[in-house]
Amino acid sequence: MKKELRIGMIGYQFMGKAHSHAYRDLPFYFDLEFQPVLKVISGRNDHAVKEAAERMGFEEYVTDWKKLIERTDIDIVDIVTPNHTHAEIAIAAAKAGKHIITEKPLALTLEEAKEMHEAVKENKVKHLICHNYRFAPAVQFAKKLIVEGRLGRLYHFRANYLQDFIMDPNFPLIWRLKKEISGSGALGDIGAHSIDLSRFLVGEIKEVVGMTETFIKERPSGEMAGGLKATADQSSLGEVTVDDAVAFISRFENGVLGTFEATRFAAGNKNKNKFEINGEKGSIRWDMEDMNRLDVYFRDDEAGLQGFRTINCTEEEHPYAGAFWPAGHIIGYEHTFINLFHAFLQGLDKEETAYPDFEDGVRNQAVLAAVEKSAETKQWIEIKV
Repeated sequence: MKKELRIGMIGYQFMGKAHSHAYRDLPFYFDLEFQPVLKVISGRNDHAVKEAAERMGFEEYVTDWKKLIERTDIDIVDIVTPNHTHAEIAIAAAKAGKHIITEKPLALTLEEAKEMHEAVKENKVKHLICHNYRFAPAVQFAKKLIVEGRLGRLYHFRANYLQDFIMDPNFPLIWRLKKEISGSGALGDIGAHSIDLSRFLVGEIKEVVGMTETFIKERPSGEMAGGLKATADQSSLGEVTVDDAVAFISRFENGVLGTFEATRFAAGNKNKNKFEINGEKGSIRWDMEDMNRLDVYFRDDEAGLQGFRTINCTEEEHPYAGAFWPAGHIIGYEHTFINLFHAFLQGLDKEETAYPDFEDGVRNQAVLAAVEKSAETKQWIEIKV
């Protein structure tokens, strides 16, 4: 019999659904030493969390996350709550000896992120931050090409993360638009993913200079209603206290130049998470909305045949792809979480660190903080961890 890894999840909406699905499908695709068990889920609303437990397959539910952490039959605490709760929950879970998975960004502030990292180190528990886009097979293959030197010396990293889901002025003032709950707007919500991809593929960022903008200053009150939908109360307005869009340039420690843009005001773009990397021997580019494909260009191709080739990264030779379907039978967004959690569970089995971990979260948070400071001071800011 395989050893059970009992999951306690705190939160149950968009990311709760994605994480729960990944745990349930992991044993179907991967031969694991551990069997994930959806033990208990926590949420403040009794009716809603009960419904979520039934839908997602959890054995039990509670309305107090502290009681979940106190339980002796929980091995992993999975945090999918709004950002302002991450630090308190993660630190409590670490002190209780639980392994921890948390959504990004790691915390509200760099100081909180450092406290979380210290807590998991002091209590010797494993930890993971959910930058799932690293685990698309095409992104993993891009990393392989870079490590092998196929692009040679790297010159440029450029990323765009474009959405349009809050463009309607009547879209409500959800928690993602309140600084005291989210920490930042497009910068931390989606720009954090681009920053993580750049660190994963290229290296550490040395310094940044950037700007932010809030296009709609006030919105009607409202709450999230599943996915990226929300309900609004048009009778009252509140102030938007985060950025709607951010743009910044960076210099990496290895000399690579970086350009980043993140916005939730790019009409027609639903989840346009893109990057391009240019090197002395060629270039690669990827788009989450066509996530199985990687565009690759090599300068040493025969004259007359030079140009970007499109690789469908579904062959067994491509990272993680062999665990799923035959070549050409594409995978989707949910499989990035399956691959991510597989890496974490493998790390638990081998008593090794799986990445991205809380140190990655801290380094990501340091970049977020530097971009915010640069936008305020209109100066270059050095990244300090």
